[in-house]
Amino acid sequence: MVSRRRKKKAKTLPRVTFVLIAGLFGVFFHLSGCEQFGALPSGDSYLKTQTSDNYDVANDKFVNLQQKPILTGPGFWDNPGENWNNNFFINSNQTRPEGLMPESKIPLPDDFHDSADTIKFVWLGHSTILVSMGGKVILFDPIFSNAASPLSFVVKRFQPPVIDLASLPKIDIVVVSHDHYDHLDMETIKQLRDDDISFVVPLGLGAHLEHWGVSAEKITELDWWEETQIDGLNLICTPSQHFSGRRGPYKEKRSLWASWLIKSPDQSVYFSGDSGYADHYRQIGERYGSVDVVFMDSGQYNTRWRYVHNMPEEAVQAVLDINGQLLVPIHWGMFTLSMHDWFEPPVRVLAEAARLDVKVLTPLLGQLVDISEVPKIDRWWERVN
Repeated sequence: MVSRRRKKKAKTLPRVTFVLIAGLFGVFFHLSGCEQFGALPSGDSYLKTQTSDNYDVANDKFVNLQQKPILTGPGFWDNPGENWNNNFFINSNQTRPEGLMPESKIPLPDDFHDSADTIKFVWLGHSTILVSMGGKVILFDPIFSNAASPLSFVVKRFQPPVIDLASLPKIDIVVVSHDHYDHLDMETIKQLRDDDISFVVPLGLGAHLEHWGVSAEKITELDWWEETQIDGLNLICTPSQHFSGRRGPYKEKRSLWASWLIKSPDQSVYFSGDSGYADHYRQIGERYGSVDVVFMDSGQYNTRWRYVHNMPEEAVQAVLDINGQLLVPIHWGMFTLSMHDWFEPPVRVLAEAARLDVKVLTPLLGQLVDISEVPKIDRWWERVN
């Protein structure tokens, strides 16, 4: 069973001290020209952002379809009534596993790319997904670094990647949802930049990739509802309810954030990226019909930022809105970015899915799934000590 041992409550820093430390880090990164920041759109890319229906020219930033605040309610250091487990700095929840999570040790087969009549995929933790469909291999939001942060000791992985980046099958397409550190990883991009790969990203995000050495000819930038065809696959940039920026509030929302619908002649997958629950899910479902597999943002949530991250029950409803046939919860199981128990997302998703009769799969890290033979639900988190 999952360990329920509670850790002693840590003493929180006084507010002034915290603000001072955060400010010093911010000044250091700004003055150092941290390479992790990437680059802002310029030239033709910037001009295209200006003509987007989703760009607020007056304020020089992209906007969501539904205007909602990123944060609501008390600040991170405030006492939210009696619920101290909802406080970022005083929190006794088990926000990371005490032991290693189980992994599939079976190597991926040589025929992983053979997917003309099916969809194969491997969950690599958090939102990193390796998908084979239409005979092509797609890597979504790849992060193979030790931490989802410019600082190697902040937001560290629970455990090393189950599959080394160099050991993955030949990758044809890399798809990125937005530029936050837990989705766009500089070191991973640098390792992939010289390979024969097409990079498909939301509008304005290509500036980061070019800054890190990816040739502009390999990059396709799309606005919401735009699409491109690559080797028989149709890649459609669809909305999400989120935000972007790698410098905190400094020059945020200069590149677009997105979800993605990928269609082959007979199969389809939807990748939510990061998103709060909003009407875009219904719009996508009405435009494109049934989706075979839905990889849905289901973790690192909180009622304070529910407008930019689904609550677990909302993730299940979103699958119904999209007309999804199989839900795979993502955005959990590798980094601590919220205050809930690390294993809470699948528990809540499965409970709501049972109520609404939605089919769910929770694979092991590194487990090969072929949707022609969907395995039974494995509550593997209950085996973590």
